[in-house]
Amino acid sequence: MCIFCDIIDKKIPSTAVYENDDVYCFRDINPVAPTHVLVVPKKHYEDILDLASKEDADKVLGEVSRAISKVAEIDNLGEGFRVINNCREFGGQTVKHIHFHVIGGLKLTEKMI
Repeated sequence: MCIFCDIIDKKIPSTAVYENDDVYCFRDINPVAPTHVLVVPKKHYEDILDLASKEDADKVLGEVSRAISKVAEIDNLGEGFRVINNCREFGGQTVKHIHFHVIGGLKLTEKMI
């Protein structure tokens, strides 16, 4: 089973930041910055390449984009932030459910993340 699916289904506790019918956003348990939120589509896709091959890819990425905007608003990230998606093992993906890291709350440098 997928840990993010369990988090979305509330089987595993998390600290929610924003949620709608398609996306769940919650705080990372090992943050690398003051704001470190995971934006996760509720429907399971293994990675961004898996999503790209699906009919609903445009809708899902649109919802992800809107959710990222809401997270930035909620956490007052008007000065800027970073969005990261790791794809597959060599890309650093550790959970096989597509997700995006929203990282901010301080001035980010190239070497930080």
